[in-house]
Amino acid sequence: MVSSLEPAADPRTSGMFANPIQVRGPDGPWEAVREAVSRHGSALVHARMDDWLPTDLSDPGLPARLGPDQVRFRRMRHPTVRARFVASRLMLKHTAGAVVGESADALELAYKLGGRPYLRGFEQLDISLSHTADLLVVGLTRRGWIGVDAELSDRQMVGLGTEPQMCTWHERAELERIAEEHRNSALVRLWTLKEAYSKAIGQGMRFRFTEFGFGPQEQQAQDVLLPDGSPGTGEEWTFHTAPLQQRYTVSIALYDAGFGETGDGAQALRVEDGLLAELLGGSAGRPAVRHDHHPTARREPPV
Repeated sequence: MVSSLEPAADPRTSGMFANPIQVRGPDGPWEAVREAVSRHGSALVHARMDDWLPTDLSDPGLPARLGPDQVRFRRMRHPTVRARFVASRLMLKHTAGAVVGESADALELAYKLGGRPYLRGFEQLDISLSHTADLLVVGLTRRGWIGVDAELSDRQMVGLGTEPQMCTWHERAELERIAEEHRNSALVRLWTLKEAYSKAIGQGMRFRFTEFGFGPQEQQAQDVLLPDGSPGTGEEWTFHTAPLQQRYTVSIALYDAGFGETGDGAQALRVEDGLLAELLGGSAGRPAVRHDHHPTARREPPV
């Protein structure tokens, strides 16, 4: 099943997001992913974990497929964590490989400070990964930076003291205007948007979610808002939220850094190792909300 992102009314999102593409293992369909990146500059790919989970996690060939990630995998003890880690990394490498024209085993995933993954040697193809329950989601863009996040649509948030921990005072006022039966879905939407934006700027969960927000549910192409509801980002940012596989909510944050005219293929996306990070100042080059002060760091590790 391929879910659709609802057409966006705001012209800023027109042409920016393709329909999500479901892949059912190493056979793809990869042509659809390449088409999305070629036409839109970005792609959102999703899968069921079981479609990417090897039959035998003790297969002697698995370490080679994981590359440097095999070190982290060997340290994991919880069966579900191990399974999700393997499935998500294999899916991410195959998806990126389809776009850059390399085999999945030839690609090396590396991690920036805070845990954000990137493709060594192909840094101009920005990638983001999310997973929840049996869903895996990968976002890719050659426009600039991308963040994706997914959550069960019926995850309980209302009545747990969630709002003071994750909402600005402006968002809390907006939530009070929403009918009670729709308030939980609104909170799930806000959570995924905030996670996606935090991932896009390379901060994981280190920004306090009470220091930036988003507008009402009926707005699909929003600015990031400051706590008082005033705009905190410019038109280079676009956002979208949509249902996926009939039980999940997925949000995308996309920053257009002017990389959209790079052409297609591996050579257009290949960047000499570390060069882009040096030119942009590493993760510090990712534009964040325009605060008068830096948001307080959270102690929780990034997802």
